[in-house]
This record gives sequence, C-alpha cells and structure tokens, in this order.
Amino acid sequence: MTAIITFIIVFGVIVIVHEFGHFYFAKKSGVRVREFAIGMGPKLLQTQRHGTTYTWRILPVGGYVRMAGRADTEEETIQPGMSITVVLTDGVVTRINLSDEEELVGGRTITVNQVDLVDDMVIEGYWPEDGELVRLSVDHDASAVEADGTVVLVAPRDTHIESAKLWQRAVINFAGPMNNFLLTLILFIGLAFTLPGVSTTTVDHVAKDSPAAMVGIKSNDTITEINGKKVNSWQGMQNKIQTLPDKEVSLTFERHGQTKHTTLTPKGIKNGGMRIGQIGVTSKQTTALGARLRYGFQATAQSMTQIFRAIKNLVQGFSLNKLGGPVAIYKNTSEVSTMGILAIVSFMAWLSVNLGMMNLLPIPGLDGGKLLLNAVEAIIRRPVPEKAELAVTLVGVGLLFILMIAVTGNDILRYFVR
Repeated sequence: MTAIITFIIVFGVIVIVHEFGHFYFAKKSGVRVREFAIGMGPKLLQTQRHGTTYTWRILPVGGYVRMAGRADTEEETIQPGMSITVVLTDGVVTRINLSDEEELVGGRTITVNQVDLVDDMVIEGYWPEDGELVRLSVDHDASAVEADGTVVLVAPRDTHIESAKLWQRAVINFAGPMNNFLLTLILFIGLAFTLPGVSTTTVDHVAKDSPAAMVGIKSNDTITEINGKKVNSWQGMQNKIQTLPDKEVSLTFERHGQTKHTTLTPKGIKNGGMRIGQIGVTSKQTTALGARLRYGFQATAQSMTQIFRAIKNLVQGFSLNKLGGPVAIYKNTSEVSTMGILAIVSFMAWLSVNLGMMNLLPIPGLDGGKLLLNAVEAIIRRPVPEKAELAVTLVGVGLLFILMIAVTGNDILRYFVR
C-alpha cells in the first residue's frame, strides 16, 4: 500500500506540474482552457473558476489540460436532427445541455438544423411545439453541459490555441517540460538543505593502491580539469570518470595554490550491467549556502546530461529494455519507498527531469513534436496545413501508443515473469 500511495503522489505531482505549465501560459496567451483535470477516467467533482472547469476524476493518476482548439469543440458533437436543451437570456443562448442525465431549469428543447459554435456562434433549429424555424445567437461565454455532466465554456475561434501568435504557441508547448525542469531544480535545492553537507571538487580521502593514489593525488587537492575540460562539480567529475573505464585520462588539480597536471587510468568495474570507471577518491563536504544552491543547479544539469546520454544510447542501439513505462516507474517507486522520504524526493526529481526531456523529443504527439511544427511554420512563414498536421499527429500518437503497449508488456515480463 505504501508503494501504491507513493507512486500515485510521485507520478501525479510531476504530471500535474507539467500540465500546469501548459495551463498557465495558455491562459496568459488568451487561449481558453476549458478543463483542468486532476486524475483520469469518470468525473467525481467539478467546479468552474475564471472560465476554466476544474475536475477531480476517479483514477488518481496524472491529469490533463483541455485547451480550446479545432480538435476540441462541440461542432462534431451536435449533429442535425439532434434534440438539445438551451437556456435563453434576453434571447441569447447562455447554456447548452448535451447530457441525457442532466436537466436545465428554464431550458427549452430545440431540434437542431445546423450549428456553428466557432465563427457565427448560432444554433438554427425548430421548436418542437410549433415547428417554427429559429436562428438563435449563442453567447461568446456560453456553457455546454457535456454527455458526462462536465460543464465547460464553448470554444469560439478567437479562444483557440491556433489563434494565438506563433511564439505564444511555442511557449505554451515548451512550458510543460520547463515546469518539470523547475520542479527538479526546486527538489534538488531542497535536498541540498537536508544533507549534512554537499560535495565539493576537493579530495577528502584517497583509497590505497587506487589509480589516484598511484599518481600522487592527496587529500585536500582540488580537481579542476579532466581531459582539458573544466570541472564544476563533484557529480560532473564522477560522471566524466565513469564514462572512461580503462582509458588514460589527463587530470589537472590544485595543491596549496599551485596547478599540477598528471595522467591516470580509471579502474573499470561492473555496475548494474555496465562498466564504469573509478579513480578511488571521495569528496570533501561543505555546508556553505552558496554551495547548497549550486548543488541544486549542478544536480539538475547532471540529470539532464545523463538522460540526454541515455536517449543518445537508445537511438544508437534501440532496445525495449532501455525503456520503462508505468510498470517500471511503479517498480522503481516501490523500491524507493522503502528508503525514506529523501530517496523519494530524489527519485521524483529524477523522474520529473526525465519526463521533461522525453517530452522534448521531436516526435509528433509529444511537446517536442509540436515545437517542431512551430519551427516548420516559422520557416515556411505560414501555418502548417491542417490536414498535414492532423495526419502527422495521428501517426505519431499511433506509434507512441504501440510503443507504450510494447514497453508495458516488456516491463511486465521483465519484472514479474522472468
């Protein structure tokens, strides 16, 4: 039960933070956010505020944001011949009922002849009591009661995401991953202030007979460069050394204000099915405020670098075992949940930056795919044709769905069968 609750909280927080990025910048750009949902599946509760309906749904996993756009209107829901209920205020439609389970007080039933809730904002139809054909104007901010009882505002064209400026759409698309990066930064900074101290690039202890000891590295030496590249953090130095097992490395360090140079060969050892390099040193710790803040930024940057390398490795040699879906996330969460709150926070930070990086991949259906379409539009200086955009998005979503099924199946076999 602890693992399940931890999974719901961890996964839920990073997804909601991601979606809030899209939500916030969409609202700032004048795009109508019709719904902000916490959870998935059937609706439990709803409330409306400042033009957005907030819903709490039965499955406590993740959430989503519905923005007004050509893919989310009532145009295809209301068909000629349908009977719907409308509420009129001073002769203008202010509420539309599309649910068989809801009744509108003071509403009138109309049989639809044609409808336009995007441009002309009209409903044309017949009153059943006298068969009179009427043409009713629909208020710009009219409400629509959907089939499941969710009440949202209608979506006139000026509120569509497609009506926003190109740079605004790009910001909206990037805002989700950006929020994940910010969450990671905040979590790592928070972790830094819970630790007794944070690592520096100054050596504390040198293991006997280690590669570092053999070339004369001593306690209190400060490592400044590896292979000619400046070292800014202990984590960065570790990551670099780990990628160079059994390979000669040039090292620059400072001792009593003097710069020294040496070469050594990190010892290759097996770790989690991979071979990594180690030179046999530990880091001095510091409790300085600035160092703790730097730790947050450095840990975030290192996490992004590691995930970038993982993506690069995946591209170079694709394997389902290099990917993990909800099952893998749950499995890892269940293991982390036994290690205490700090381990959970660290895992959440890593998972958040992972979600942000993966969403920036230029794959249709992901935020990166949308940004790619934004870039194409900027280059050709006109909107991408709607049919082309829809076709590309559908193909991308289809491929992602197939991949998710394959990854989930592989995770089940990997963690629970084999």
